[in-house]
Amino acid sequence: MASANMKDIKRRIKSVESTMQITKAMGLVASSKLRRAREKSDKVKLYFDVLYETIHEIISENRTYESMFNGTSNNVLMIVIAGDRGLAGGYNTNVLKLAQNRYNELSLSKNVIILPIGKKAVEYFEKRNFKIMAKYTNIAESIDIYDAANISDRIVEAFIAGKIDRIELVYTSYVSSLTQEEKCVSVLPIENEGMERKNNLTTYEPSAEEVFRMLIPQYVSGILYGAIVDSYAAELAARRIAMDNASDNAAAMIDELSLIYNRARQNTITQEITEIVGGASTQT
Repeated sequence: MASANMKDIKRRIKSVESTMQITKAMGLVASSKLRRAREKSDKVKLYFDVLYETIHEIISENRTYESMFNGTSNNVLMIVIAGDRGLAGGYNTNVLKLAQNRYNELSLSKNVIILPIGKKAVEYFEKRNFKIMAKYTNIAESIDIYDAANISDRIVEAFIAGKIDRIELVYTSYVSSLTQEEKCVSVLPIENEGMERKNNLTTYEPSAEEVFRMLIPQYVSGILYGAIVDSYAAELAARRIAMDNASDNAAAMIDELSLIYNRARQNTITQEITEIVGGASTQT
């Protein structure tokens, strides 16, 4: 009976060791990809910061004009970015929970349409029969600005056509290797309340409004591209943490099982010695 238990414990140890090899490998892969994703995210941020400042500078200098990109918000498009895979701790759960809460809030008075990016987001909203505008999977790792522009063009066209009049984005921001933050931001219309009024020293040709209209598609694609890249970096960081924790838990489990195995082995040896001594005493 003890021998059977020992064999079972040994099988469990080998099973946990195999799992730990997988989690360690996945952690290393996530770490390697994270470095590249962070470099990509940093480059995107520089581009987007300039574009963002230009857009808001035009608005702050031209508060009186009404742009086609500032209107009412009865039809809202929510872009939700999640991962294509699991095994990343609470990464997917947290961002989808934020998206669901925001949807519940908006849907009280608005017609909300979802544009999910990432397999986990697509699965979540499809299973719950949400109204979906379009869906995209397996694009985060290799996306470039042109891919983002193809997606944003469809969004901007719907906005200009009046099919949607507000765009919100739910994604996860990479803060540090240990911290990821879920965010919900407004993309369009661009809010101008609380913006400091600037002196109109810049001349725009043919006009500030025309430049504004031309920059909006780039602005939307830039935000979308930056959010996807940022989310992917956050996903990799979350996966690395999850795999490191899983490896640590596996190592602790192996230590515990090894201790149980050694105790069982010691008890078996002690029992065998006792039986041998008892048998020798009987013969004498």
